[in-house]
Amino acid sequence: MNRINRRQFIQYCSISFATHLLTSCNNNTPNQSEGTNDTLEEVVFGTNWYAQAEHGGFYQAVATGIYQKSGLDVTIKMGGPQVNGTQLLMGGVVDFFMGFGADAIKAVEAGIPKITVAAIFQKDPQVLIAHPGVGVKSIEDLKGKSIYISAAANTTFWPFLKAKYGFSDAQKRPYNFNVAPFITDKESAQQGYLSSEPLKVEQKGGFKPVVFLLADYGYNPYANTIETRQQLVNEKPDLVRRFVDASIKGWYSYLENPEPGNKLIKKDNPEMTDEQLTYSLEKIREYGLLTSGDTVIGDMTESRWRSFFEEQVKAGVFKANTDYKKAFTLKFINKNQK
Repeated sequence: MNRINRRQFIQYCSISFATHLLTSCNNNTPNQSEGTNDTLEEVVFGTNWYAQAEHGGFYQAVATGIYQKSGLDVTIKMGGPQVNGTQLLMGGVVDFFMGFGADAIKAVEAGIPKITVAAIFQKDPQVLIAHPGVGVKSIEDLKGKSIYISAAANTTFWPFLKAKYGFSDAQKRPYNFNVAPFITDKESAQQGYLSSEPLKVEQKGGFKPVVFLLADYGYNPYANTIETRQQLVNEKPDLVRRFVDASIKGWYSYLENPEPGNKLIKKDNPEMTDEQLTYSLEKIREYGLLTSGDTVIGDMTESRWRSFFEEQVKAGVFKANTDYKKAFTLKFINKNQK
């Protein structure tokens, strides 16, 4: 099991002192003397879905006053299936948005000046799930089977599966974020999030599905990233740095004690259950989604972006002449490597 240890938590907090996070890592109680509503800079952060454990560190940073101690008054704007994060970001509705690697590079190709400043998840939580007891023991066994996928998959992991494992478009079935069709058809598979759909299937279908984490099969983009406008990076780098630092600190705090963040998650999303929150956090830890080894939460490398870009060029997702380096910057993260 890949867990965040206390040494890593203390390490990041110590680094934060050097970048003007003027609080103790072990004190998460808001201190009004360190900022009032009149002096704090207002920031809006948009998430990619309804409030859930996968957003826990951001909610934790609000709940425990971490953002406030960094001089920020942060409002979290909850996402959903119809939310276009790039439009919200470029339209100034949000200052930061929770993005993903493939979309960041697509934005470069489209001439959209947004940029990724940190990666919360080192592994994309995207999975394919199948029924047990039908002979599906590896991802290769899904070739030829009906697979429920969303429209977004056509520009993310589906071309990868076609190129590497020989999947075909004839297998595709529309996925509308309802697990019922998959449960009914034992010979089918469907997409999902590691920390979400498997539990839904278990609850509604009465069985544990076979789960394939695509990150373990070569699909390696960063996920749950923090992206913003290039203009904000150019004009207010200190604000970007403080938001990134405080968000990362919020994630370490959430892993230590998720209760404060979970309360706000359930307030924003009343349908969220304690069972789902607990399950999601367990999977995030078990599969090492946030970090591995000595990697600090939020870290990225140019080589990792390059390998993902090259893989997706082979799959026909990106143009070979795309300047993928415009999709990200390392200036706000990787502190343990400096």
